[in-house]
Amino acid sequence: MIRPALFALALLAAPAPALAECIGRNLIDRMPAETRARIDEAVAKVPYHRGLLWRATRGEARMVLVGTYHFADPRHETMMLHLAEPLAGAAALYVEAGPEEEEKLQDALQADPSLMFDPSGPTLPERLSANEWARLSAAIEDRGIPAVLASRMRPWYVSLLLGISPCMMESLAEAGGPGGLDRLLTQMAGTMDVPVHALEPWDTVFSLFADLTPAQEEDMIRAALPAAEHADDYAATLTDAYFDADVWRIWEFGRFDAYETSGLPPETVDEQMALAQSMLMDQRNRNWIAPLVEGAEAAAAQGKGIVAGFGALHLPGEEGVLQLLADEGWELERLDG
Repeated sequence: MIRPALFALALLAAPAPALAECIGRNLIDRMPAETRARIDEAVAKVPYHRGLLWRATRGEARMVLVGTYHFADPRHETMMLHLAEPLAGAAALYVEAGPEEEEKLQDALQADPSLMFDPSGPTLPERLSANEWARLSAAIEDRGIPAVLASRMRPWYVSLLLGISPCMMESLAEAGGPGGLDRLLTQMAGTMDVPVHALEPWDTVFSLFADLTPAQEEDMIRAALPAAEHADDYAATLTDAYFDADVWRIWEFGRFDAYETSGLPPETVDEQMALAQSMLMDQRNRNWIAPLVEGAEAAAAQGKGIVAGFGALHLPGEEGVLQLLADEGWELERLDG
C-alpha cells in the first residue's frame, strides 16, 4: 500500500485526538488547476461520492447511515443534532467497533504485546536501508516514541503512527483518548439506552495486514515516510473534504498526490491503491451488509429502524455500502444535501 492509503486509514480508521491546536494547509488547493480538474473527473465517476448522512428503506425496514470521521472536531456537533432523533427511535446502533470490542482490543494488547511488536524477527533497522531507518527514527521520535521501541514494532502499526502528526500525538495525550463521531454516537446511544452492536470482530485490524509479504510491509513504511513531515497538511486536506461531504475526493487526492510525489509509476500507484481499497474497504463493506440488513429487518418488526456509523470512505463506490444496499433493492435518500 502507498502513502495516501495509509494517511486515509490513519485519519479515518485510527484512534483519534482532538485537532483544535493543529493547523495545516489544504494541499488540494495548492495543486495545479489541471490536477484538480483530473481529480474532479475521477470523483464524478464514483457512485454516491458526495454525502455523509443517508436513509435506506426497503419495505418496512429502514436504516440511517452516517459516514464518520474518527478524530475529534467541534463540527461534529452539527451532525449529532441531525442524528439525535433517529437514534432516539432506533432499535440499535451499529458501529465498526463498540465499547466491548474496544475493551477486548485493549486487553489483548496488554496481554500480548506481540500483536504490535515483533519479538524475534529482524528489526526495522535491519529491514530498511540506513537512510530509511534514519528518516524513520527522526519521524517516530518527533511523535514521542523512542526509536529503539519502534525498531521492534509491526510495520503496519509504524505506518499508521507516521500518518498522525506530532501535534496530533500531543493532543491525543492531552485529551486522554479518542473523541470522533463514532465515540459521540456510542455515548449518545448509552444515554438513550440504545444497544450498540459491532459490525466486525475486535481483532479485524490485525487480520487486515496478516497476509502481507515482508516486502509489502516494508513498502508501507517507505510509502508513509515522504509525507510524514506534512501530516498536519494531510489532516487539513482530508478534514476539509470530509466536512464538505465530498467523501471520495479524500481517496482521489491520495491517488493524484502519489502520482506527483511518490516516485512510483502511475500504473504502480493504481495497482497499490486497488490493493488497499480491496483490503481496507471493499471486503469489509460486503461483510457488513448482512448484519445491517438483518438488524434493520428485526427492528422493523418492532416498528423501529437502526442507525449505523462507520468511516466515511465506506459509503461511496461500486463496492461501497450504499451501492451494495441499492443492489439489494434498498431505496436511498441523502439527508445532508
